[in-house]
Amino acid sequence: MGTMSAHETEGAVETRGIEPVPDNERQGRVRELFPTWVAANISVLLLTMGASLVVNNALNFWQVLLVAVVAAAVAFGMVGVLSVSGKWGGAPGAMLSRAAFGVRGNYFPGAILWVARFGWETINAVAGAYAVLTVLRLLFGVESNNVLVVITLLAFVAVTFLVSGMGRKALNVCNKYSTYLFGLFSIMVLVYLVATMDWEAVFAKKAGTTAMVIAGIGTIAAGGISWVPTGPDFARYLPHSASGKKIVGATVSGAALVLLPMVLMGGVMAVSNPKLAGQNTDPMSFLGNILPTWLAVPYLITALVGMVLINSLSMYSAGFTAQTMGVKLPRAMAVSINAVISLVGGLFMMLVAKDFIGQFIAFLTLLAVSFSAWIGVYAVDMARRRRMAVRYDAAALMDTGRTSRYWYAGGYCWQAMTAWAVALAAGICFTKVQWFTGPLATTWIGENGLGWAATIVIAAAVFAALPTAKENVTPAVPGEPASPRQPVGAR
Repeated sequence: MGTMSAHETEGAVETRGIEPVPDNERQGRVRELFPTWVAANISVLLLTMGASLVVNNALNFWQVLLVAVVAAAVAFGMVGVLSVSGKWGGAPGAMLSRAAFGVRGNYFPGAILWVARFGWETINAVAGAYAVLTVLRLLFGVESNNVLVVITLLAFVAVTFLVSGMGRKALNVCNKYSTYLFGLFSIMVLVYLVATMDWEAVFAKKAGTTAMVIAGIGTIAAGGISWVPTGPDFARYLPHSASGKKIVGATVSGAALVLLPMVLMGGVMAVSNPKLAGQNTDPMSFLGNILPTWLAVPYLITALVGMVLINSLSMYSAGFTAQTMGVKLPRAMAVSINAVISLVGGLFMMLVAKDFIGQFIAFLTLLAVSFSAWIGVYAVDMARRRRMAVRYDAAALMDTGRTSRYWYAGGYCWQAMTAWAVALAAGICFTKVQWFTGPLATTWIGENGLGWAATIVIAAAVFAALPTAKENVTPAVPGEPASPRQPVGAR
């Protein structure tokens, strides 16, 4: 366990790492989660994804709305529910999953989650850099070139690194004010669209197939699913008395407040400009064509702030994942690993790759599957702990040796590992992306883009069916009693 004082953790820069937060430092409020999940969805890429529902999935206005509502409820409902474990154990999700997978077994799903986070941060860094380039073109007529690409990407990653390194309190402040700004300009964009769009053409569009609706839900939900393991990271400062229902409510409502109008606006814009979903190289430049400069520039700038915060939130949690994986650096420094990788990956995508949106959709699809295997196992472990009233053991979470309560068999919970591996393999088999087609991709599940859902169900079902693993409650010192089971606290 860490020995830092409350004074140290309450400063401007958060110094606490993966060690569980003591009860006396649980000063968080559930309402702080609302702006966190608003900020986590401030991405202009949602406009492009909404447009793809119209152009690629052939959906109409009402179907796009349905897709956005269901995707937000499903994805961020899972984020909210699993976030409750954060207030139970006071630790990041990557740390709490040691209790499910074992202190050594946790390295395997942890490595997958860490690598996936690299890709997510790279995607956002590239989108942020393109936003800067678009603003420069609109304001000063400066056209993009390789030198400018490197400078803008480097600046974006550097700012993200600085903000994420500050920690929870700095992120909460940034999230609060960015929510106000982005909300203001989003309303202005909505008003402009209402006044200028050909609504007769928008509502005249024929409905698409049910299969395309289901597939669209999976595409939009994928971004939210990637936040599920991160949820506990932002709930760990909440007291045990915090309401679980309010945690879920704040999470879903915060995400939906941005996700719904952004996806819907993208769909509406696509009716007047079908090329919106086909901006394969630069996903931001379309705003300069659809919106007047006086509105496009401030909107892009506020969206840029949002994308910085999205990456900051992701890197904040990635620091915990790195520490859980054994990186011997303070959290703020561990974040630097992700910053460097996102910079290198971003340069590759902007200077070498030619199909940004195609790669983005393919990445989201694989991302959802890789996170879903972890979700299924973790959710069952959470349910068992609630049913049996077994609290997460803070000392055992930090103990990676044989004395740990979560040592199981050689440091591995073979039941969790089996369920995770089987589900991950099955999910990949159901998956089809640009450069890979799984052997089960032509089945109903695969054709409807439900590989991620099948992965969650398979992981949960296999883990629940296998014998429940026994935690190691043998006293570390001869003669000392084993730690008794303790209630998980208020739900």
